[in-house]
Amino acid sequence: MDLVQQIIERAKSNKQRIVLPEATEERTLRAADRVLAEDIADLILIGNPDEIHALAKQWGLEHIDKATLIDPENNPKSEEYAELLTELRKKKGMTIEKARELVKNPLYLGCMIIKTEGADGQISGALSTTGDTLRPALQIIKCSPGITCVSGAMLLITKQPQYGENGILVVGDVAVTPMPDAAQLSQIAVCTAQTAKSVAGFEDPRVAMLSFSTKGSASHEVVDKVIEATRLAKELDPNLKVDGELQADAALVPSVGAKKAPGSEIAGKANVLVFPNLEVGNIGYKMVQRLGDAEALGPILQGIARPVNDLSRGCSVDDIYKMVAITACQAMDAK
Repeated sequence: MDLVQQIIERAKSNKQRIVLPEATEERTLRAADRVLAEDIADLILIGNPDEIHALAKQWGLEHIDKATLIDPENNPKSEEYAELLTELRKKKGMTIEKARELVKNPLYLGCMIIKTEGADGQISGALSTTGDTLRPALQIIKCSPGITCVSGAMLLITKQPQYGENGILVVGDVAVTPMPDAAQLSQIAVCTAQTAKSVAGFEDPRVAMLSFSTKGSASHEVVDKVIEATRLAKELDPNLKVDGELQADAALVPSVGAKKAPGSEIAGKANVLVFPNLEVGNIGYKMVQRLGDAEALGPILQGIARPVNDLSRGCSVDDIYKMVAITACQAMDAK
């Protein structure tokens, strides 16, 4: 069974409630129909119910009736949500009038449903920007305890089974924080290891903090940052298996790891890679994807107390379908 199917089966085994706030968008509604047909998750679709039903009929979708439909313009819980949002954001100047408008916004409404324990996760981005997806999540759901930095992980499924976890690697950050400091980088390490467990199913995440230096082979302030981040990651999660600074070959290739970092429990055995900044991460995963013919799944947002994931506006039906299963796996672990 390949990794994607493993993720889907894990989602089916403990169904989560996932919000799709862009439910009148064609790709989203088609993906929702497939998810419901295969019983992968319980879906909450936000949009005008009459419009959703009409579109489902137009596109020949037969399973949308299995979803819970919530009309943002006619929601019996609107005032309850507005009062809660006012309380949550009163220090930022939120008024009840402004809150009443915001809870009609599907992205805010979805996060309010999660905040009040009516759902377990949310996916948007087929129509919305990353900023529009993240803003309500950070304002309402907020970050996980001990975490202040949202980041994005990518699952890389390669054709090189000798590396990572039978050819699978989880890497971060590839999507959110351009220049993390040492504390943020340590949080990215902890969160990416957690994603490796909850989504990729790794029983034993082994985290390499990457740099252009291995164990003092070069001296520079950016290397010092990685060394400090490694120390902080161990403080943040004493059970985390992490080492750094390591070059990519020392992290992945046993013979190189043994030579460059003798005695390291991570060198040559890493299955989770943490990049020193977003520029390196984004370039690195795209090169592996294109030149190495690897499948890249994600980015998977991490660091939020309940999973809220962002899609590319160029996403496919299949992308959304897979992200529902990924979000469900994250949600199981977040409870």
